[in-house]
Amino acid sequence: MQEELKNLFPGPGEIPEQFRIPAGIDGASYLLNGSIHHHLGPARPVFSPVMMREAQELKAPPVGTLPLLSGPTALEALDAAERAFDCGMGLWPQMDVEERLERMEAFLGRMGRHEKAFALMEMWELGKKYSECLVEFRRTEQYIRNTIEAYRVLDKDSSYIERVGPVLAQIKRCPLGIVLCMGPFNYPLNETFALVIPALLMGNSVILKLPEPGSLCTLPLLEDFAALFPAGAINIINGDGEEIIGPIMKSGKVAVLGFIGSTRVANLLINQHPSNNRLRTILGLEAKNSAFIMPDADLETTLAECTSGALEFNGQRCTSLKHIWVHEKLADRFLSGLSEKIEQAGIGMPWQDNIMVTPLAEAHKAEYLGGLVEDARRKGAQVVNRQGGAYSGSLFYPAILYPVVEGMLVYREEQFGPVIPVSTFNSLDDLYPYFRQSSYGQQASLFATSSAQAAPLLDILVNQVSRVNLNIRCQRSPDELPFTGRKDSAEGTLSISDALRAFSIRSLAVANEAGRELFFQIISSGRSQFLRL
Repeated sequence: MQEELKNLFPGPGEIPEQFRIPAGIDGASYLLNGSIHHHLGPARPVFSPVMMREAQELKAPPVGTLPLLSGPTALEALDAAERAFDCGMGLWPQMDVEERLERMEAFLGRMGRHEKAFALMEMWELGKKYSECLVEFRRTEQYIRNTIEAYRVLDKDSSYIERVGPVLAQIKRCPLGIVLCMGPFNYPLNETFALVIPALLMGNSVILKLPEPGSLCTLPLLEDFAALFPAGAINIINGDGEEIIGPIMKSGKVAVLGFIGSTRVANLLINQHPSNNRLRTILGLEAKNSAFIMPDADLETTLAECTSGALEFNGQRCTSLKHIWVHEKLADRFLSGLSEKIEQAGIGMPWQDNIMVTPLAEAHKAEYLGGLVEDARRKGAQVVNRQGGAYSGSLFYPAILYPVVEGMLVYREEQFGPVIPVSTFNSLDDLYPYFRQSSYGQQASLFATSSAQAAPLLDILVNQVSRVNLNIRCQRSPDELPFTGRKDSAEGTLSISDALRAFSIRSLAVANEAGRELFFQIISSGRSQFLRL
């Protein structure tokens, strides 16, 4: 099987012309104080996980370079952001809400021309299916569109005057200051922009540290940010996180940290800030989302959803199904059906049709997953599906592990790849130890056909995770719904409206009888951006 997997990688001349590695991406670019700069210093090559066969050897082709910016350069970005915000008196935070919205609409209008270039480069950077790269780009466009509309509604709803007894008040949302955004590699546009767009729209100044991998595909957007937003309102940098993010956090000038990644890195960043009480955090962290399959579940629906939930983008999603619990009565039929689904899923290159499994984005990930499989086998689990766990280069054939029990690494670790641990239960009592010890609480999927089976577990799960999906896999969409988690899985809530609130604070102008005349005089004068109708 290892040789078969190796032969799935393309040889010289076997890549369709429209999907060949793009040229001309300037990976050394960064945006600072409204201007695009070219880094001439140290750089690190970026290699694609889509390997190529050369003389029967697999080699990762280079697709660009990652600029290794210095700490002093990072502090220049911080200074630019600080000047742009200027204690809330800068051009961007003082700008009329409608003008900020118009700037973002203009950005959205320019963004579309980068669609194909983004999808092609993301495919090569991450090994993600080309069709899914297009979906990510279009979903991000829609997210921006919806966020613009939500902000218009939010601003309109806050334009009225409240009366509480003798007191008049107008309450609106205002920016917080400098926001540091760090998105994940797996959705470098959509997840990253879910932080950047609301932070920027609310009038904050933003420092965006691009993810690695996943930076090259977003670089064409730098010119649009530079053209449409005031100098320093958004600064985009890249490099070694310890080198460039440490100085920024240690300055104590960051008001908000928007971060999607690991708990370890999040805690490291937060602890570097000298005034934690002044730092607001919006965090998306690890998840170990489970599916719970009740004895009356519709097997066809369950198998389809569990397969896509575990294997979409190779399981490299925080919302992937990473542990499946099936009732003992259904276990044999479920395992047999899941094995068949995996055989039908297809494995190959990201430009091919009718495949689900593609090269893994992270270097040495296949070896790590292989280690999880071997650990589980040593401790009593079996690989249920034929060829499961075989790998070559960055291709890993999905492995169903059963029975998975406490003590196996994959029982607790977030595998973030196509390894599917399956455990059984006979009653809800069997699940309580898992709930009590789990560090994660993002989502769960519950498969059943009757309320008698589903309702008792639903009432337990809603106090363990933030979202329970009935007869469907875990997922983030639609973006209008809250996206958050319990325990170590998240801090703060991201949805279109929640994100606007997360990156702002309510401020209010208040007057009693003595200030009533001045209150209305300011409104009628039109001189205030805040106190107005």
